[in-house]
Amino acid sequence: MKTVIWWIRRDIRLQDNPALQEAVSQSTNILPLYIFDPKLLAHKAEQRQSFLFEALRNLDAELKKYGSRLTLITGNPREVLKSLIVTVGAEAIFAEADYSPYARHRDQKIALELPLWLVHGLTVFPPGVVVKNSGCPYTIYTPFNRAWKGLPHPSLSQNHKHAARISPLPVTTPESEAIPVKKTNAAFSASGEEAHRRLAAFVASPIYQYEDLRNRLDVAGTSLLSPYLRFGLISSHDTVDAAQMAIEKAPDKDSRKNAEAWLNELIWREFYISILHHFPEVLDGSFRRDLRGIRWRNEPADFRAWRDGLTGYPVVDAGMRQLKETGWMHNRARMITASFLVKDLLVTWQEGEAWFMENLVDGDPASNNGGWQWTSGVGTDAVPYFRIFNPVLQGEKYDPTGDFVRKWLPELKNLPTEYIHKPWMMDEAGLKSYGIKLGEHYPRPVVDHSIVKQRTMAAYNTGEPRIVIDGCR
Repeated sequence: MKTVIWWIRRDIRLQDNPALQEAVSQSTNILPLYIFDPKLLAHKAEQRQSFLFEALRNLDAELKKYGSRLTLITGNPREVLKSLIVTVGAEAIFAEADYSPYARHRDQKIALELPLWLVHGLTVFPPGVVVKNSGCPYTIYTPFNRAWKGLPHPSLSQNHKHAARISPLPVTTPESEAIPVKKTNAAFSASGEEAHRRLAAFVASPIYQYEDLRNRLDVAGTSLLSPYLRFGLISSHDTVDAAQMAIEKAPDKDSRKNAEAWLNELIWREFYISILHHFPEVLDGSFRRDLRGIRWRNEPADFRAWRDGLTGYPVVDAGMRQLKETGWMHNRARMITASFLVKDLLVTWQEGEAWFMENLVDGDPASNNGGWQWTSGVGTDAVPYFRIFNPVLQGEKYDPTGDFVRKWLPELKNLPTEYIHKPWMMDEAGLKSYGIKLGEHYPRPVVDHSIVKQRTMAAYNTGEPRIVIDGCR
């Protein structure tokens, strides 16, 4: 009986796992393997690594129920696999395809030497399927969305769900390394069971208010599934299936619209993965080449104030402190804080992107890069660069009672709602009555938002042509 290796990367689950299913179809001797790649572990990402390690521990526990176990080895993936395939006599390696530049380069090199079989499963449709009739990739979300929805959904159309069929390993496997133990994230329990619990709870009711509440910072209006999708504790098929079933079961037109809005967000994830696949250069620079010469200020003190949640703009600071403490930030807060760093402070978007990747438990190269370039106005399908979020108005609109700010900025919790998003507008005596002195208990604004637009417009005026024609673009 031949042995095959199931190389786990971003698919830490037994349910609905095409790579695992393909391995099982070839052999009952499956070696579940996770490789700690020093190049990836070198990145500062405490929250994300903590989630990953907990997820691996939970997967190992699940495998042991089947008489199997998880093997963990640290090293260069190519060298680890070359050695392991000889040690256990494996005839094939099955892994879920990944589309980041690093993963593609790594896998291409390994496939030249070893029997590596890549199986699609990261998204519903592989990059290259949802394209124009010419074969060129979509670079605007709306037509991508329309084309995506026009294709037959493979999971629904074939009505299949992959079930785990891991058997006990009769082969001698190498000694497995211990999974590092780090402080777990109280907000996100890293298990497939928790992922499915959250999905079921969300589509049972909150999905029907999603469009109405998803931008509210002060209410729980989102699914909170992003870390689970990031590491594959739940499959893209499962989430899309759930969204489409919720749409079909919607009790009325408004409910259906809300459920469709969540499906559209799942398609955004697929769109950004497609963009990164077709245009890997976006990890190094702006998609819009005419905006690669922006004259950034890049003032270190401004970046530190933003990073530490000390800009003097409460909604910005609340978002940044939420990120630092929990490893997660509401998507509306991500847009607000990103706009403030880039448009108000004129700090390059790459600085913000890197900080988010360092701190986000759901940090994903494609979505994080796509989101930052969108907000900065330099990416594909981006918000116009002259659109600058007003942090006061954004706070008042999406945190109308100030509860979000009060939770993350306790120094301001007693301020009346009228001033919670603009404490500098209250006179000194009024602030003193609430125990606040600006510059001491809470900072004064690092910039006057009312004057930034002219400065930002001048910085973005690179003098390059607005329309750039480049192959399929």
